[in-house]
Amino acid sequence: MTALYWDPFDTTIDLDPYPLWRRMRDEQPVYRNDKLGFHALSRYADVEAATRDPRTYSSAYGTVLEIMTAEPMRSGMMLFMDPPEHTMLRTLVSRAFTPRRISVLEDYVRTLCAELLDPLTGEFDYVQDFAVQLPSRVISELIGVDPADREEVRQEIDRAFHIEEGRGIINDVAIAAMARLHGYFREQVEARRKSPRDDLMSALVQAEVPTGEGARRLTTAEAADFAGLLVSGGTETVARLLGWACLLLAAHPAQRAELAADPSLLRNAVEEILRYESPSPVQGRTLTRDVLLHGTTLPAGSKVLLLTGAANRDERAYADADRFDIHRRFDGHLAFGLGIHFCLGAALARLEARVGLEETLRRFPVWEVDHERAARLHSSTVRGYDKLPIAV
Repeated sequence: MTALYWDPFDTTIDLDPYPLWRRMRDEQPVYRNDKLGFHALSRYADVEAATRDPRTYSSAYGTVLEIMTAEPMRSGMMLFMDPPEHTMLRTLVSRAFTPRRISVLEDYVRTLCAELLDPLTGEFDYVQDFAVQLPSRVISELIGVDPADREEVRQEIDRAFHIEEGRGIINDVAIAAMARLHGYFREQVEARRKSPRDDLMSALVQAEVPTGEGARRLTTAEAADFAGLLVSGGTETVARLLGWACLLLAAHPAQRAELAADPSLLRNAVEEILRYESPSPVQGRTLTRDVLLHGTTLPAGSKVLLLTGAANRDERAYADADRFDIHRRFDGHLAFGLGIHFCLGAALARLEARVGLEETLRRFPVWEVDHERAARLHSSTVRGYDKLPIAV
């Protein structure tokens, strides 16, 4: 048997990491990569416990391996914060993402699906022509990105996730795209200060964040970081989720036929897709204290990668975990995280996936994937398809 080696930047490993992740769960539940300087947890129980313990497993040093730092980051991104700063910002924006508020968007999402899917016939790219377009337009509407700017913003997000072998997103293309996105949102935030609108960017500008000395408003940089994070996160992971759904249902035509005949099955099917092929299968944390786990001491300051994608296939948590089953009954999964960093847009992502798949199946109950022309997107934290040509 070959030596156990997992590298989040290795595109060959990333094509099918599950056999390796199984070995990690069985042989090295506390895995150490000396070359890149991190530990990794792969069992469900360990990842769940770490996700629920933000005091020990800190996000303040970054959550993406290639940008994790030795000192806490100074960023307006809630993703890179611990309490109490995280709590204040989370409270501020969570009002826009409650399940009740998201539920009223269903008609809008369905209308967008029709607009995007109706012109498609014969052969088309399910990801580029639909899966990336739908969430981008929905989150842009919520945040307040001008319609004329939305496609360019979406393309900049794609460029921000540009990967170079062995370097992750730390490359000139990605850095330049991130800078342009930040500049764009700074301009938009400043415009909202002068002329507020009925959108989430205006709410970010106007909201007061409590502090120990009273309250303050977000700085322009903080609000721009926040808006960029919401648009990027709301676009990228849902696009990968829909891409995985398209691929999995083509590979399981009997289950696809069941969903086409009975759309009520889609809610559970979406949860199984999230479990089976988690769009964001790796999250980084930094230890604030020594941790003893499975006989191994992880010292304070260690970088730890939580492999939610591996945990969601852990046979200790799920019977026959490597089998895709839209009828599976289970209590939950880790695709959206847990605890204080549970995905803010989870309700929206579920809505977009359910409605998007229902409208897809309504028009195209059968399709075949052109695997030779499909193209994968590889990063240390997001996994899925960039292009997925299908014939209907």
